[in-house]
Amino acid sequence: MNITEQLRRAQRLPPSPLKLTIANGSELIIRQWLRILPAKRLVGQGELEGKQVLAKLFIAPAAERHCIRELDGVQAVLDAGIATPGIVGHGEIPDGGRYLLTEFLEDAQSLETEWETLSDHPAGSEPAMQLLRLALSGIAAMHAKGLVQRDLHLGNFLLHQRVLQVIDGDAVEVLSQDQPVTAQQAEENLAVFFAQLNPEWDEWVEQLLLAYLDTNPHRPIHTENLAALIRTKRRLRLENYLDKSLRDCTEFAVKRSWRRFEVCRRSELAALEPILAQPDAVFGDQLLKDGGSSTVTKAEIGSRPVVVKRYNIKGKRHWLKRFWRPSRAWHSWLASHRLEFLGIPTPRSLGMVEERLGPFRSRAWLINEYCPGRDLLAELGTEGDCLPSPELQAALISTFSGLVNAQISHGDCKATNLLWHQGAVVLIDLDAMTVYSNEAQWKRAWAKDRARFIRNWPVNSPLALWLEQALPRPM
Repeated sequence: MNITEQLRRAQRLPPSPLKLTIANGSELIIRQWLRILPAKRLVGQGELEGKQVLAKLFIAPAAERHCIRELDGVQAVLDAGIATPGIVGHGEIPDGGRYLLTEFLEDAQSLETEWETLSDHPAGSEPAMQLLRLALSGIAAMHAKGLVQRDLHLGNFLLHQRVLQVIDGDAVEVLSQDQPVTAQQAEENLAVFFAQLNPEWDEWVEQLLLAYLDTNPHRPIHTENLAALIRTKRRLRLENYLDKSLRDCTEFAVKRSWRRFEVCRRSELAALEPILAQPDAVFGDQLLKDGGSSTVTKAEIGSRPVVVKRYNIKGKRHWLKRFWRPSRAWHSWLASHRLEFLGIPTPRSLGMVEERLGPFRSRAWLINEYCPGRDLLAELGTEGDCLPSPELQAALISTFSGLVNAQISHGDCKATNLLWHQGAVVLIDLDAMTVYSNEAQWKRAWAKDRARFIRNWPVNSPLALWLEQALPRPM
């Protein structure tokens, strides 16, 4: 079997280390794989004649076209005088593939990795603002030279010896040679970048644009146009993300059969394998709820606690009502990922299993991270005679405002379905969560959610009166 075909068939497990003989008989050794797109493209840290390189191996049938596009993008960035790892070499892999080698920047730090370390910082925090300003200066430098990066995100910027480096030439496009892109083109590209931030960052966009305009003052940016584009791009990204969460891809692992559907975050697959294989085996003496329609238990993965929720079928009549539509576990899986995408606090969903008979569905299980927070009824008491702390007040308004802005109804706003944990109000039990596109329907649903939450405490109690005044009202 030729090497290109071997790498295609290896899917997510290419051999490591891998030795390849390339142009002039040189030996390329891949020491570590950094990114794998099965049967399409492999990216690894390698060595060529004693020099460290970043190696991209193109192994799809259209390998030549993809390699040329990547090479052209890197060359366009270099020609524009923008910092990017230099080209070391490129050519054919025996039997049909292509390779592109660029400099490997030792100790370079991805801005995306830096951003992840700031995940607990609120929108507008200075360290996060500094990081975004740095990325925007790089975007502005490209725009000033007529370049855009279609797949624009923080992972496509590296910081190396205090110099910002642009990477991923595959996504670079030349729109106007040595001339700034138009305002419309800039706004479209900036919207792709800002749409990846949580909606709470939207109010900081104008301030962040100052860093962009410092580097590229050639075109005015119309903030109203940009805001509308951000909303559109974010909606499309959310739809794509929810679709990805149900298919086999880099982030999620999916198994399908006539009798079963299983999905899991790929990073959790090894740890969750025993539960996914036999989810009922974990229902023992740590039950959190034992109801007719669902049973909830706490389980351990090593020393890490998780929550497993089984959605029961109570009988033939119940099955006849449920079999033809997605299970409540499926619904909750998507609801959890929607909230996570929007930055609304909820425990991460890790895995989901449905029993099936062909297209017909039966019992299902959902595996979530365990959140040890206190529910708001326990935290605030049942009498409503005390107001929340300022920190809890802010977190409560933040969570509900996130739902309002996204036109999401929780559907069961009991105080026990909201937890106070590490400075955030966390939503649980998402079975009834609904997203509305119809304004009138949304307002009615939010009015019910709002009223149900306030009813957790006595009428005219100080807490109920404060909530009546503080919670967003349906207009």
